[in-house]
Amino acid sequence: DLYNLYNFIILNKRTTILEFGSGWSSLVMSIALYENKIKFNEDIKKLRRNNPFELFIIDNEKKFLKISKNRINNFSKNNKIDTKIHWHHSEIEMTTYMGRICTQYKTLPICNPDFIYIDAPDQFNIKGSINGFNINHHDLMPMICDIMKIEFFLLPGTIIIIDGRGANAVFMRNYLSRNWIYCYLTESDQHIFYLDEYPIGNLNKKQLEFYNK
Repeated sequence: DLYNLYNFIILNKRTTILEFGSGWSSLVMSIALYENKIKFNEDIKKLRRNNPFELFIIDNEKKFLKISKNRINNFSKNNKIDTKIHWHHSEIEMTTYMGRICTQYKTLPICNPDFIYIDAPDQFNIKGSINGFNINHHDLMPMICDIMKIEFFLLPGTIIIIDGRGANAVFMRNYLSRNWIYCYLTESDQHIFYLDEYPIGNLNKKQLEFYNK
């Protein structure tokens, strides 16, 4: 899974990543971004990317953020990797989206990623309930709606990868409104979404051309 993740970022020339959850994936993505920075730092200056080669990590568990931060700091010192990382802690609460019960992060980092990786949260640290219903039960599953809420800020060419979480992937497939191409990688249990639309302006056109060079 981590090798697939690394290759998605390298082969698709991703520049700004938003990760839901933290762990070994955070380290792998920081390495991939650093390698892209070495290769494409000059090219990216022609595009309007205000957070080039930066990683935004959001997690509702401070202990996992701390573990991931220490792991990346230790690796970076030994290997001279200087990826800029934004660490963001947020609680998760029960909510509704289009009348459907789900969950959301209370706060999100401010960025416009061209790559989103979802591997969080679990269902056992969620605040509140809706009509007495909460997903703190072993037979239930995570169900975030955050991507739908920011969908229309995302640029054509954006890639989303969901690690497992099939029910959440179904939820997103049914409620994302734009022209997303979807595929499922059986062997790695990864759900892939690609925002396949015409450029929304000249800068976005240049960005898509950069990806496809």
